[in-house]
Amino acid sequence: MAKDTVRYPDAVVDEIDRLVEDGVFESKSEFYRFSAEYVLALVDDDWEPETFNYGELKDELDLKDEPVLLGADGGRDFLNAVITVRQHGLRNDFQAAERFIDENYDAADRPGMILEELLRTYRGSGDGSSPTGTSGGP
Repeated sequence: MAKDTVRYPDAVVDEIDRLVEDGVFESKSEFYRFSAEYVLALVDDDWEPETFNYGELKDELDLKDEPVLLGADGGRDFLNAVITVRQHGLRNDFQAAERFIDENYDAADRPGMILEELLRTYRGSGDGSSPTGTSGGP
């Protein structure tokens, strides 16, 4: 099994700690493995979760119904838009990102505002690194 290091905001880690303390998840590792597989299953129809006890955890968490994601496509178009804005942001090509957002989203709608906020975080970093502090790439 591969090991990967990811940074999370303190508030996210605190909430995960609370879920572990409350017994919702056995450990932080179980939470991270489950949540990654769950999101992959949402965005990729062909993804088959392999995490131990995935089905049991999903049932215990009452996640039988798929969440409603942005857009009728299950959120895939928006996910692709996030990836596009991220790629432009990592390359400091802010004008291309702005054009993409303006051509595809209404600035007053939630997806447009989220993409604008994402772009703002890349502008703020100023060094081509991702907003999380790790070196980026597409």
